[in-house]
Amino acid sequence: MTNRETKTHTTKLVITAMLTAVAFVLQYIEVSIPIVPSFLKLDFSDIPELIGAFVIGPLYGVIICFVKNLLHLPFGSSAGVGELANFLMGAVFAFTAGIIYKHRKTKKTAMLACLSGAAAMAVMSVVINWFIVYPAYAQMWFGGDMNVIIGMYKTLLPASDTLMKSLLIFNLPFTFAKGIIDAIVTMFIYKPLSNLFVRMNHSLNKNKA
Repeated sequence: MTNRETKTHTTKLVITAMLTAVAFVLQYIEVSIPIVPSFLKLDFSDIPELIGAFVIGPLYGVIICFVKNLLHLPFGSSAGVGELANFLMGAVFAFTAGIIYKHRKTKKTAMLACLSGAAAMAVMSVVINWFIVYPAYAQMWFGGDMNVIIGMYKTLLPASDTLMKSLLIFNLPFTFAKGIIDAIVTMFIYKPLSNLFVRMNHSLNKNKA
């Protein structure tokens, strides 16, 4: 590895650490939405992952998501199930968006990347909740009775009388909307942060010269 490559790698690690710290804090700021069950909450911890995927690459977005959830694990109350779900969905979001943006860094591509990432995360939310999250939650808290969880959805919409209906009616659009909100915020703050990281890179390189 050349001296320049070492400096660039150091800069990426510093940016990764900064964004991970922000993501960890944002994970505790949750907003309840009245039109969905109370256990579905909006948080903005995917924004640093998306920024990381855009600025330093899709793999770093996944790393930020992983470390954020690893740090959150000792403070969680879901025996790691919530953190696993958050990681899988956040990683899909950041990696999908990052890999698309990486090949053509334009504003139009960034919007397409965010839209694709949000859609992928929404689809993944159905898969993860169906196979992992709700079976685990039902076993941990309701003696394996999935009807308790379905009943929470039915109080809002009687037609959501199966788990799959509930996931498609509520979780899928909720997760997609969450991704779009994260993307909109990212679009507003990405450019100033990108410029800041460029200046940071120059500063670190100068200091190590």
